[in-house]
Amino acid sequence: MADAVAVKTRAPREPATQAGGGGPRSLRARREARAAYLFLAPWFVGLVVITVGPIVASLYLSFTDYSLLKEAKWVGLDNYIKMFTEDERFLASLKVTTIYVVVSVPLQLAFALALALVLDRGLRGLSFYRSIFYLPSLLGGSVAIAILWRKVFGADGLVNAVLAIFGIQGPGWVGDPDTALGTLILLHVWTFGAPMIIFLAGLRQIPGSYYEAAAVDGAGTLRQFRSITLPLLTPIIFFNLVLEVIKSFQSFTQAFIVSNGKGGPADSTLFYTLYLYLKGFKSYDMGYAAAMAWVLLVIIAALTGVNFLASKYWVFYGDTK
Repeated sequence: MADAVAVKTRAPREPATQAGGGGPRSLRARREARAAYLFLAPWFVGLVVITVGPIVASLYLSFTDYSLLKEAKWVGLDNYIKMFTEDERFLASLKVTTIYVVVSVPLQLAFALALALVLDRGLRGLSFYRSIFYLPSLLGGSVAIAILWRKVFGADGLVNAVLAIFGIQGPGWVGDPDTALGTLILLHVWTFGAPMIIFLAGLRQIPGSYYEAAAVDGAGTLRQFRSITLPLLTPIIFFNLVLEVIKSFQSFTQAFIVSNGKGGPADSTLFYTLYLYLKGFKSYDMGYAAAMAWVLLVIIAALTGVNFLASKYWVFYGDTK
């Protein structure tokens, strides 16, 4: 009788599995995996056709003499050698872009941080001001704003009209090689909205007790900014710096519209991407343009790597001891 009870109360066995780990569970897992791959198939196709394929193709074309009108001919490193030894406009575009990045990015970040500090004081209608200040970032890269900028800084533009009130005869800002690049730098600084919003979010994360303790110790506003705000905000500064450097090297629309697609006057607004466009779609030298694109990729990657390496000397995180 006891044996019968033991047989009835014995736990049921798991379904027998086949040799090699097969069975109902593994079969269901394989079916789910096939379904997952089926749903991911469009993404994989897009990755290969739209992303990986063009990247590999452009790398190959960078070693060829290729235009849209003839078959690609392998030339090895000739395109890269020509860039740095024969092409003066390439070197000019690299110089103009470097000046643009070195000057505009720090000015933009400083201006964005200053406005974020003002807005962090708890103004009424903060959301309204935040939206208004962010608006230039949405419009700054548009064709319409670039056209408007050319009109504002033209010989008969708004800026010269204001200067004329004070008896000052202003130059044609976008038509003068000495000032044309400065107008584009000013346009970039004007699009401060995105970094400002990020700075404002970072300021809101700093505990108010830090400032209260500093005030008790007699620290003034400037000392609080230097000893509390700036060190705790360095991760946000670093984040904005990396993003804006990459974005600035890729600037194209402003220079194209302001210079009528030529990079003038006297190549003073010949951005790297604009010259790449001229070589690829005006001269139809696609192999050379592909080589320029890869050089730009290397430059951006190198600068990003330098920023990350240097960050350990000036960026302070909350868990830093």
